[in-house]
Amino acid sequence: MTSSYKAPHPGASFAHLDVGLLSPVRAGTPVEAAVSDGAWLQAMLDAEAGLARAQARCGTVPARAAEAITAAARAELLDVRELALAARETANPVVGLVKALTTVVAKQSPEAAEYVHRGSTSQDVFDTGAMLVAARALRLIVADLRAVALALGDLAAAHRDTVMAGRTLALHAVPTTFGLKAAGWRQLALDSAERLKRVAHGGLPVALGGAAGTLAGYLQYAGEGADPALVLDELGAAFAAETGLAAPVLPWHALRTPVADLGAALAHTAAALGKIAADVLVLARTEVGEVSEPAVDGRGASSAMPHKRNPVLATLIRSAALQVPALATVLVQCLSTEDERSAGVWHAEWQPLRECLRLTGGAAHTALELARGLTVHVERMHANLEATGGQLVSERVSAVLAPHLGKAAAKELLTRASLLASGSGRPLADVLGELPELAGILSPDQAAALLDPAGYTGVAGPLVDRALAAPGPARGPAS
Repeated sequence: MTSSYKAPHPGASFAHLDVGLLSPVRAGTPVEAAVSDGAWLQAMLDAEAGLARAQARCGTVPARAAEAITAAARAELLDVRELALAARETANPVVGLVKALTTVVAKQSPEAAEYVHRGSTSQDVFDTGAMLVAARALRLIVADLRAVALALGDLAAAHRDTVMAGRTLALHAVPTTFGLKAAGWRQLALDSAERLKRVAHGGLPVALGGAAGTLAGYLQYAGEGADPALVLDELGAAFAAETGLAAPVLPWHALRTPVADLGAALAHTAAALGKIAADVLVLARTEVGEVSEPAVDGRGASSAMPHKRNPVLATLIRSAALQVPALATVLVQCLSTEDERSAGVWHAEWQPLRECLRLTGGAAHTALELARGLTVHVERMHANLEATGGQLVSERVSAVLAPHLGKAAAKELLTRASLLASGSGRPLADVLGELPELAGILSPDQAAALLDPAGYTGVAGPLVDRALAAPGPARGPAS
């Protein structure tokens, strides 16, 4: 079900609103509006309206009353700030929402007002609203992740054989290709999209339990002689159908798996995007200079240094990547809740869940711009390959010499030769050509050929081919 929430008029007061000043990664992105206070309010209203329609399907609420409740369930008719203040007196926003919604309904249809929130409880409405917010946000995030994967797939294909230095523990290790690196980034985006899709398709349930998870209120309002099993099955299925959410096996007021799973998938996504950002930040360093972010006038400017153009997209993504896993930990901790509804544990989920959604959504949207506009500086990659004078491929020479000298001796010789090359500032091939141990075994020309980085990228190319041949994101809108 789509939300009918409309953003506030540009002239509205922002004195009490969180407009993203301290969270620029999500400021102005689609997910920000999808998880705003107004959107959350609309989702809870959608839950109330969906519940009334479900009860009408089951014959326990008049159809006209459900229609009147649905017509009145519009966020712009309520004052979200007043509801927030009222929530301080009840520890949740639903009590005030039900009162305000009932007032709106009563103005249009006094008889329908009797059926608002019938048999329900605050947690049914809030948790169902939370799942609606999550479903709407996940559609945005998954669509961005699919588009990120497409853009990175194009980069991987274009740079399948672009040789660059592979780095381990911050230092040059052996050659790799930028295509393989981009294919790895793409795989992370695909893995994240798949996790979120699994949560979205079946892992976001309606909340239907009543005051203590027994549905007693719903059963009571169903009338004398109502079949409990029929009420349970019909009402749950109807509520799920009206909201587009899943029907859970049991009420989950105190069984917080849906929220914990959602947090875990969002943490994976943010951290995966953070890996891409971390790599870009390294490769964009002045002394490395192998990639650069898309150039936009004014972006990346320093308040003090006119020459700088900072990698702001990767910086924003990384900021989210460092926050979301910690916030998701709060959601997992909330699995350990007491009784049939907790005092404070349920309440502790709300803000971390929203932050996980909007930070991850902001990171995914930012990653799309980064992936589509990333500039690859092939000439810098080639220049950096020469930085160690051939030592980047010493592993290959050691392997070639092992049959002649023995594995340990070959490695020791290459280690000694590399130290001599570093100390003298000479190419490794020249040093190897002068070693008496290699006379008649390895000529200077053979050494130079073995130390060509382009000849030692292993199966990087076929790995890229295999990754791109595997099922991936289709071009077009997300489902």
